[in-house]
Amino acid sequence: MITVLIADPHALHRLSLRTLLTSHPGLTVVGEADSGAETARLHDVLRPQVVLLGSGLPAPEVITTVRRLRLTRVVDSGPPRVLVLSSAHGEEHAYDVLRAGADGYLPATVAPDEVISALSTVAAGDAVVPPGLARALIHAVRCGPRPEALEPKGRLEDLTERERDVLAAVAAGHSNTEIAAQLCIAPTTVKSHVSSILTKIGARARVQAVIFAYESGLVRPPRTTSADRPSGSTPHRMTHREEPTCAYFSSRTTPPSPTRWNAA
Repeated sequence: MITVLIADPHALHRLSLRTLLTSHPGLTVVGEADSGAETARLHDVLRPQVVLLGSGLPAPEVITTVRRLRLTRVVDSGPPRVLVLSSAHGEEHAYDVLRAGADGYLPATVAPDEVISALSTVAAGDAVVPPGLARALIHAVRCGPRPEALEPKGRLEDLTERERDVLAAVAAGHSNTEIAAQLCIAPTTVKSHVSSILTKIGARARVQAVIFAYESGLVRPPRTTSADRPSGSTPHRMTHREEPTCAYFSSRTTPPSPTRWNAA
């Protein structure tokens, strides 16, 4: 059972999210908050697996709340998983939210089933962002300003050659199982490498490791022009799989089905 804390200043938004979540078996709403401060307080009391930040929260408050939640610790577990629904336009806010430590970011216009799938994904320790935003995020990582306080503390040189191979594969959107097949090692070994990578570079989540891979120059965004792809297609494809509405940085072979609710 995945426990969720909903946060949004608007009662109608909270009611809509609660109605959506409680209609799916395997998801339980343990509380509601109307502000970032109330979210942090209720988290300490209720200890949900996932905190869902609604689109009604102001952008600065979202970022502050994500940072505060990532600093919390629960006995026998790490900080909560955080999924952000946002009505903000443009990639800058998404980039800031992910750099702050969010495990997932979705536009508020996303289909209801994608919210459910994303909650299952982040609860399992994976990350999700809209694929249409992926290329813009990569551009922001490569070309935009990088606040020192939010940068991973590690260096590429701190990683072993094998860890670099694993990180490059993670940045390409491959699952642990796929990476294991590519490198001829066991999936459990890949998992150990990923854990070591996160520790060495000071990242809190898999999606931040992807950002580090681009920032460090280990991998580079593909050079794609509008002439190279049909009109209306997604600018950047994160994985080789058939593309869902959201791009998953997953430890599974495929994104979770909306009908599956048990955390991995």
